Amino acid sequence: MSPTAKTVSELAALVGGRVVGDGGISILSVAGLDSAAAGEITYVEDEKLFSAATESKASCLIAPRDTSLKVPCRIEVKNPKLAFALIAEVLHPPKQRHPEIHHASVISSAAKIGGDVFIGAFVCVGENSIVGDRTQIRAGAKIGDNVTVGSDCVIHPNVFLEDGVTVGNGVILHAGVVIGADGFGYVRGEMGYHKFPQIGTVIIEDDVELGANTCVDRAALGRTRIGRGTKIDNMVHVGHNCDIGERVVIAAQTGISGSVTIEDDCVIGGQVGFGDHIRVLSGAVIGSKAGILPGKIVRPGVWWGIPIQPLDEFKRLNAHISRLPQVREELKQLSERVQELERIALKKEK
Repeated sequence: MSPTAKTVSELAALVGGRVVGDGGISILSVAGLDSAAAGEITYVEDEKLFSAATESKASCLIAPRDTSLKVPCRIEVKNPKLAFALIAEVLHPPKQRHPEIHHASVISSAAKIGGDVFIGAFVCVGENSIVGDRTQIRAGAKIGDNVTVGSDCVIHPNVFLEDGVTVGNGVILHAGVVIGADGFGYVRGEMGYHKFPQIGTVIIEDDVELGANTCVDRAALGRTRIGRGTKIDNMVHVGHNCDIGERVVIAAQTGISGSVTIEDDCVIGGQVGFGDHIRVLSGAVIGSKAGILPGKIVRPGVWWGIPIQPLDEFKRLNAHISRLPQVREELKQLSERVQELERIALKKEK
C-alpha cells in the first residue's frame, strides 16, 4: 500500500466533511471524474455532471452537502473542488529531496546554509547569502550575493535570484524564474538613452508561487513587492517598483509595467497589458487580453476589453460589433433605395 494512502474517514476529517457510506475504504490517489478507478477519489460540484458521477468507478466521490446524488461512498462538503485539492496535497505530496549539498555546487564561504537543505549540481550561492532550513535549490539555480531565501522553499532548476533580493518562507519558484533583473528604465538625452539607476530590491513574501520563466524586476529605487500567498502563472512580467498585494492571482503572459499597484485579492486573466502607474483596487477582476491605460484606477468589479470597461458594457459593445456586417448590408440597401427614389423624383420634375 502507498505510504500516503488514507481511509475515507481520515480524508473526511481532513476537509471537515461528512461520510456517507463505508468510511474504512482505502484511497490511494485522486483522479478525474471520467478516469477514476478503484482506490481513487474524485469530485463533482456541478449538477450537470451528476449523471456521469453515478457511473464513475471511483471508490469515493466528493460532493456538495445535502446532495441527491446516489453513489455507494461519498464525502459531503461545502466546497468539493477545494476539498479535492486539499486531499490531493496529502495523497500526492511534493517530491522531497534528502538533505544534500552536491559536490558540483559552488557556495561562498561567507554564505549561511540552514539545516536539512538540498543543493543540487551546478548551483551557485553568493557571498553573504542566506538559505533557510529545509529549502531545496535544484540544479543550475543561481543565488547572487546578499540574497535571503527563507525556509521550506523550492527553487527549481535555472532560477536566478540576483543580488540583494529577499524570498520568504514556503515560496515556490519554477524553472527559469528571474528575480531582480534590472528594470526597463532609461532617460532620453541628446545622443540617445541613458540608463536610470536600477539599484532597488525585490521582496517576495511567504507562500508565493511563480510560474516558469516569470520575471520580477528590481526596483529602480526602493522595492518591487509580491505579497503573501500570491500565485503568478508562467511567463508573466512584473516591472520595476510594482507592488502586488496578498492572495492575488495572475494568469500567463500578462505584462505589468513599472510602478503598478495591485491590491489584495485581485484576479488578473491571461495576456492582460498594464500601462505604468495603474492602481487596481482590492476585489477587481480583469478578464484575459484586457488593456489598461497608464495612470488608470481600476475599481472593484469585473472588467474586460481594450481599453478596459465594465463587463456588461463590453458585452453590449461586442454584441453591436457582431452586427456590423448586417448593418453594413442594410446601409448599402438603404443607399441604393435613396438613389432610386432620387432618380424617380428627378424624372417627375422633368
